Amino acid sequence: MDVLTQYLSLCWLQSNPLTLPRSVSFLKQNLLFYFVVEFFMQTNMTDDPIDSFIEVTIATLLMLLFIGGLLFLNRMLFAYIQVMTAVIFCTNAVGLFIVPVVVWLTVSEDILSYYLFAVLLLWNGVLVAYVFKQVLAVNIAAGLVLSLFYFVTTYFGAFALGQLL
Repeated sequence: MDVLTQYLSLCWLQSNPLTLPRSVSFLKQNLLFYFVVEFFMQTNMTDDPIDSFIEVTIATLLMLLFIGGLLFLNRMLFAYIQVMTAVIFCTNAVGLFIVPVVVWLTVSEDILSYYLFAVLLLWNGVLVAYVFKQVLAVNIAAGLVLSLFYFVTTYFGAFALGQLL
């Protein structure tokens, strides 16, 4: 529970991922939660569980590879567990709010649900940018650009590769 509260401070842009504890078991738990939430949302959008499973698996692998490659290029591979956990934890924290909004959006298609969904996606992007900014010691603009590359690589890359398969 202590690890959870320490990583929770990232959602308010308060801590540095490099100073957070290195916990492989917490990373595995977050990865499992991430996969389940992403699978739920993808299945909700496509109505095909097999296609959704393939796409979420590809997205997860691309995420692991993107962050690993980014850290490798910056000679910071030693921080892979902390950074990966930080990114996945932030995505999971936002995902806790996104799932009910997606259900609301699907059921009612209310304009407010679309706005709230966009705000939550923006919050997720800002959190990932903050993690990249802190870890790589770059400015805010570079963190936002890396965050954008991360989302394009992970989600659009998974979609493109899923269409090829």
